[in-house]
Parts: sequence; structure tokens; C-alpha cells
Amino acid sequence: MIEEDTLDQDIQRAQQIAEDAEGGTRHVTTGWSQYLVPIIAVSWSLFQLAISSFILLDSTIVRAIHLAFAITLVFLCNPMFKRTPKNRLLKYLSKTDSYTVFDILLAVVSALLALYIIIDYEGISMRQGIPLPRDILIGLTLTIVLLEAARRSLGLTLPIVAICFILYSFYAANMPDALSFKSVSITKFISKMTMSTQGIYGVPLNVSANIVFLFVLFGAMLNEAGAGKYFVDLAFSLLGGYKGGPAKAAILASGLTGMVSGSSIANTVTTGTFTIPLMKKVGYPDYKAGAVEVACSTNGQLMPPIMGAAAFIIAETCNIAYVEVIKAAAIPAVISYIALMYISHLEASKLGLKGIPKDELPKFFPTLIKGLHFMIPLIMLIFELIVMRHSPALAAFRAIMVLAVLIPIENVYHARKQGKSIKKALLRAVRQIWDALVGGAKNMMGIGVAVATAGIIVGVVTFGLGGIITEAIEFLAGGRFFLILIITAIASLILGMGLPTTATYIVMAALTAPVIVELGAQNGVIFPIIAAHLFVFFFGILADDTPPVGLAAYAAAAIAKSNPIKTGIQGFMYDIRTAILPFMFIFNTDLILHNVTSVWYGLWIFGTSLVAMLAFASLTLSYMRVKVSWYESILLVVITGMLLVPNIIAEKVLTPFLNSADSLFTAGSHSSSVLIGAMALVLYGFLLFMQGKKKSAQERI
Repeated sequence: MIEEDTLDQDIQRAQQIAEDAEGGTRHVTTGWSQYLVPIIAVSWSLFQLAISSFILLDSTIVRAIHLAFAITLVFLCNPMFKRTPKNRLLKYLSKTDSYTVFDILLAVVSALLALYIIIDYEGISMRQGIPLPRDILIGLTLTIVLLEAARRSLGLTLPIVAICFILYSFYAANMPDALSFKSVSITKFISKMTMSTQGIYGVPLNVSANIVFLFVLFGAMLNEAGAGKYFVDLAFSLLGGYKGGPAKAAILASGLTGMVSGSSIANTVTTGTFTIPLMKKVGYPDYKAGAVEVACSTNGQLMPPIMGAAAFIIAETCNIAYVEVIKAAAIPAVISYIALMYISHLEASKLGLKGIPKDELPKFFPTLIKGLHFMIPLIMLIFELIVMRHSPALAAFRAIMVLAVLIPIENVYHARKQGKSIKKALLRAVRQIWDALVGGAKNMMGIGVAVATAGIIVGVVTFGLGGIITEAIEFLAGGRFFLILIITAIASLILGMGLPTTATYIVMAALTAPVIVELGAQNGVIFPIIAAHLFVFFFGILADDTPPVGLAAYAAAAIAKSNPIKTGIQGFMYDIRTAILPFMFIFNTDLILHNVTSVWYGLWIFGTSLVAMLAFASLTLSYMRVKVSWYESILLVVITGMLLVPNIIAEKVLTPFLNSADSLFTAGSHSSSVLIGAMALVLYGFLLFMQGKKKSAQERI
């Protein structure tokens, strides 16, 4: 009984970490004020549903209202200080159980500031580039309160980075020659940042307002309906009985949940609540149990069709259809998850673990049928996106409407089956929909503020900083393209430690994605722009479990009762397999299916990439069927390289032997890549055979 109580406390602590990260640290539960945030949140959700269906508004108006809602909720849900100071005034400003007069005033003022571009819409349109003193005062104040909102909801990192960029723009002319450009006047700064759609109200905020919100709301509604628990039960019924079953079930459940959640922290808590205790029960060390959950939950943002908010901004920035982003991410996401499944199998083999007894697991077919209705909105979403090729916003809206119908039907069905009140069932359905509308909006407030703040950085880059960054990175890398990628990856990881994935992507995409493309072309490496953006996106995701900040690791550690730093480090080690993929699809765009039209060749790419990931997983753990020797490690490196970048191997190795232009295996063709891949598969099969012989010899001893 004591153990169960302790576990409940650990789970509550993990849920608190997740809620504080995405829903704010202030929780008002008494008096009239407890309804203030829910009413504002539901109003925001209804507004977003309305503009995606029957209300047609100018894009600038939508962005401004979106920001007004986000910034208002941030000030109401997050006190000025997270730690309670001893000073009486500061203690008052840090209250978490009620609103302060200052925060309510700040919420109202900031909302009006965000809406100013609408209030004086016609006037601002007429005086672009020549703001009035009033425009400058309001613009500066909006910038300041936005930075404060970002500090409260996201921490210090993003506001500090934004302030550095702002100061740089004003003092650029005073910088050394290599870093200088014409300084920006206050008039020019305000004109771009707060009076146009190139700064705070830029493309990232537009995507957040028109697309991202609906997908976050869809995920919140699906989870509120019980899909999260269903995915966990389904995963356990399918995989729980195998060696290290709970870890494998956790990975499958997180992959399914990640398709709709797009949040590593929420994913960790949703699935980790069930999976981490069971992993520990079958013998996983506490920190490894937490690390498995962190790794698979973090990778949830890679899984189509939602892939986190940043994926929609990728589509907008690269000016491609969202379905193309899904297509590009599909193979890396799936093979990354399967490789993590293999890692959990290797860990279980090393530790000598077994699965959960079958009599303790739910039956597969009854479990599958019980929640089959949860697949309807998912199928609807995928059908709308991929088959009908409708816009992401319309696809998400229709999927939400399907869910809104399914939730009452499900409640009434269960009430009738159990002989309970139909009226109470309908009231419960209304409550679920209400909670989903509240939860979706609260999850979005941080994203809304993050993309608006990141818009400041993007705006400063367009003042003239972009060219300087290109020259600086080229100088640091000494013209070596691979080193440019290393610098970008490290910068994304460091910046991402203190930022949500979306903000990390926006900042790094503005600073480095164009640089990667430009300098890659100069070095003879030609690839589509989406490859560069996915490169940044992948490393932004990896930052979620990078110590010492990764909140997903803290949430998992709270449930596992492990050291969060140790959990984060182990989780990052499991995710190393994901870190090599971005480098590979830069040099081998077949991995993201760029210009791949043959289904058979696409399947070949999937199969060979998967084996490459399995080989790399064995390399990182030094284990296959038995411990890997030093020379087998070298073979695994060779196999991984041959399978992930066969085009480069073909160019370097086959070219000297294939001089005939009409040869079947001309270097650089698909045929040459297939030949290299086939050789690698034979080598991998040989290695497995030798490992099997070693294992048999050890068992005889």
C-alpha cells in the first residue's frame, strides 16, 4: 500500500512537471476566478475553430487575435516568479493559488497592445515605414511585454537571445568590420517588428494561428477521450509478453501517442505513467526505464501526421505542401522507432530480462476492438491530408468534428451497456469536450508566445545579419561543409536546451538553414532545402532530452524515482541513433524520398536504412547476440556507412572500376547504390552468423 501511495505521488509530480511546462504554474481552484482561464481558453479554441470553418478574416487580424489570447493566458497562468521570495511584495507577485491585480492588469494591457494593429488597422496600413510617436511607444511596450511573457512561460533563454539580437541591430555599425552592417533606427525597428507581418506578426505566428492550434486541439481532444490509455493497453497486449516487453510496449505506445500529441513532455507523462513502473518491475534499472520513455517520447515529434508544431512551419518556410514534409520525414521517423525497439531488445538481452506473464496482460483482439473507434478520426485526418490533399487546417477541423461526435456516442454507448444514466453520460461528454478545449488552448499559449518572440529574431536577421552569419559560419568551419553541419547541430542542441522545439527550429532555421544550403552548393553538395530544415528540426527535438535542462527527462525521472541528469544522459545515448540520420539525409536525399518515384526503390531504401540503424544500435551498445568485439565494431561502422550513404561509397569506391558510361552500375545511379547496399547486407548477415556461433559456444560452456 505504501509503495502504491509513493508511486501515485511520483506520477503526480511528473504530471505537475508536464502541466507546469505546458499549462502554467498557477492553479486557481476557488472562487469566481477559477473560471477565468477556462472561459478565455475555451473562447480561444472556439475562435480558432470558427476561422477554420465559417468565419473569413484577414490574416493579420487572425494573427493579432491569436497573439492576444496567447499572451493573456501566459500572464494569467504564470506568476512573475516561480520560486517564492521572502520579500512581501515579491511574494505577492509569485502567488500560484490566485491572480494578482498586477497580472490581470498586465494581461488586459498586453492583449490590447497585441490588438493595436487591428484597432488602428487602416491608419497603420497608410503609414508603413513612418510610424507616429504613439506607434513607437505601443510597439516598444508590446515588445517588452512579449519578452516578459516568453520569460514566464519558457524561461530566460529565448528572451535573452531576442534581446541580444535587438541590441545587435541597434549597434551593428559599431561592431568590428566583419560583424557590422548599417544600424537600425527605432523607427525602422518598430515598423518591421510590430507594424508589419515580418516580425512579431510574421510567418511563424501565422502558421501557429491557422494550423498548429487545430492539431494541438485535436491531440488534446483525442487524449481526453481516452486514446492515450488505449494506445498503451494496445501496445502492452501486443508486445508486453516479449523479452523486455514493457520497454517495447512503451516505444510502440509513445509512437502512436506521438502521432497526435506532438509534445515530448506530454507524451512522457501520458505513457510513462503506465510503462515506467512495469519496466522496473521486470528488471530495468530505474534510470534506464526512464531513459527509454524519454527517448521514445522525444521521438514522437518525428512521427507523421502531426510531428510537432515546427513541421507546419517547415512546410510554410520551404513553400511546399505539408504532405511533402510527411513524406520526407516518414522513413527517418519509422526506422528511428524500430531501431529504438531493437535497442530495448538488446538491453533486455544484456540484462537477462523477461516479459510480463501473459495472464497479467490484456488480450490483444478484445483490446483492439474496444478502442477501434479512436482510429476513425485518425484515419479521417490522414485521408484528408494525403488522399484528398486538403489543407492541414481543414483536415484537422474535420477530424475534430468527427471526435466531437464520437465522444458523446462513446459515453452514451457505455452508459447503456452498464445500465447507467444517459443524461450523466452526455454531461460527461460535454465535460470532456470542455476540458479538451481548455487543455488545447493552454498547451498552445507557450507556442504562441514562442513563435511571436522568435519572429523578432527572424526580423533582425532580415535587417542584414543573414549574410554576416553565413560568412561567420564559413570562417569557423574553414570552408569544410561537414564541419558546418557539426556547428549547426551543436548550436541547435545548446539553444534547444532552454527552448521548445518550435522556437529552436524557427531561430536556427532563420540563422543556419539558408547557410547550409548555400555553403553546401559551394562545396558541391546539392540537396533540397527541406533537407536543411529537417536537419535543424531533428536536432531541436534531440535537445528535449539533452542534460542538464531536458524537461522530458525530469518528468520521466520523477516517475522512475531516478536521477534526472543520469536519466537524460542515458536517454540521449539511446537517441544517438537519431542524431546520425540528419547527416545522412543531407548526403543521401534518397532517405527523405527526394525524387524517388519507384515504390520498389522506396521499399529498398526503407529496408537498407532500417538495417543501418540496427547496425548502428548494436555499435552504440556493443552488443548483438553477444558482446561485440573491436573488429566487429569496425565492421558495423562500415555497414552503417554503406547502407546510409551508398551513393558516396559508390562514387569513391566504384568509380575507378566503372569507367563505362553505359555500365549497368555506373557510380551515382540507383543501380550502384543498390549494389553497395546488397554488399552491406551480405556483410551484416555474415556478422549475425558469426555472432550466433559465438553465442552457441558460450552457451555450451
